Amino acid sequence: MLDITLLRKDLPSVVARLESRKKNQPYLDVARFSALEAERKQLQTRTEEIQARRNALNKQIGPLKAKGESVDALMAEVNALKAEMESSAVRLDALQPELQTLLLAVPNLPHESVPQGEDEAGNVEVRRWSPQGGEGGNAPQLGFTPRDHVELGEPLGLDFEMGVKLAGSRFTVMKGAIARLHRALAQFMIDLQTGQHGYTECYVPYIVNGETLRGTGQLPKFEGDLFAAKKGGQDGEPVPDLSALYLIPTSEVPLTNFVRDTVVPESQLPIRLTAHTPCFRSEAGSAGRDTRGMIRQHQFDKVEMVQIVHPEKSYDTLEEMTRHAEAVLQALELPYRVVLLCTGDMGFGSSKTYDLEVWIPAQATYREISSVSNCEAFQARRLQARFKNAQGKNELLHTLNGSGLAVGRALVAVLENHQQADGSIAIPKALRPYLGNQAVLRA
Repeated sequence: MLDITLLRKDLPSVVARLESRKKNQPYLDVARFSALEAERKQLQTRTEEIQARRNALNKQIGPLKAKGESVDALMAEVNALKAEMESSAVRLDALQPELQTLLLAVPNLPHESVPQGEDEAGNVEVRRWSPQGGEGGNAPQLGFTPRDHVELGEPLGLDFEMGVKLAGSRFTVMKGAIARLHRALAQFMIDLQTGQHGYTECYVPYIVNGETLRGTGQLPKFEGDLFAAKKGGQDGEPVPDLSALYLIPTSEVPLTNFVRDTVVPESQLPIRLTAHTPCFRSEAGSAGRDTRGMIRQHQFDKVEMVQIVHPEKSYDTLEEMTRHAEAVLQALELPYRVVLLCTGDMGFGSSKTYDLEVWIPAQATYREISSVSNCEAFQARRLQARFKNAQGKNELLHTLNGSGLAVGRALVAVLENHQQADGSIAIPKALRPYLGNQAVLRA
């Protein structure tokens, strides 16, 4: 959530920065905000006037009473002023949630280093890497016509038909060798982030309440992208009240909420957290996109990285976390590129985002496998997540999050980039300890 003082001091500047995100998208009802702010100022000014008048009257009443003079008129005015002040207080209390509702729908402001652009066409490539060429290297050619991950994976136990049977479209079942490879990828990622990069491994609920989702920005604006839990019960069991609970779209949500309504000692910063969880997304608005295979699923696994840091360190941390995600791709010997997202392509809560895009040979293109974002104080303001600074004052923290990595898309990339002409999969050296030192995966 934005700092309301920014809007009060320079509303046109804030609106201009918001409009740089996507043209013709009303992020803020400026007329409504201005009207509420004008009313708030008027009520506060009038309240101060009333309080000053009441104080002046009370000073007069005492001496007049001591002289035996009538104070009925003055008392009547005091009582009238009291009633007016109480009425103003009620309206002021009602204004706060109205302003809060407006602000909850407003995205974060882009950092000054973010390139201007309306959509992904405005994104800027920062660097690319390949196993053969290192940084700056282009994706290698396989030397034969590549098969896609569906054709490669089905003989190994990738079962899309069973996923549809059990749940519907965009769900997948994995059995045997492919399930083991998927598990190995997740274990490798979590071990790398904890063992090399200092993250604390966490186990978190896969279902959370609305307050938790509001804290990180998914609610109220993106409720349509969530899977809501429903009331249920059978065989005489009590019906649980799940009406306000949701499946997590990413473990960023519970991990970042660890510091909700908390004042963290500065000595405990930075806080580095990671978790391997399933993620659940309705993919609202994605009809017809990536219908083949595992690129866009309703349920997928991800290893998430979250850092909670001192505000002065957050942009250095963004670069650090991007390198942490890159380390996974490099260890898996996967060609990728790093892209700085433009203003029109960034997520709701982000001030600056890097996307990591892995090479997918069958599509002959790079596809997103990780986003690493600095949210500055945007989430912390919603969460009331603070730390006690060197001067002993409470200050808002900065929060960052990133995928380290999306496991399903990493599986796709490993299958396609490490395929051999006979359809077998050469297992990257970093993964072999998780697969009994197996070097090749065959049907």
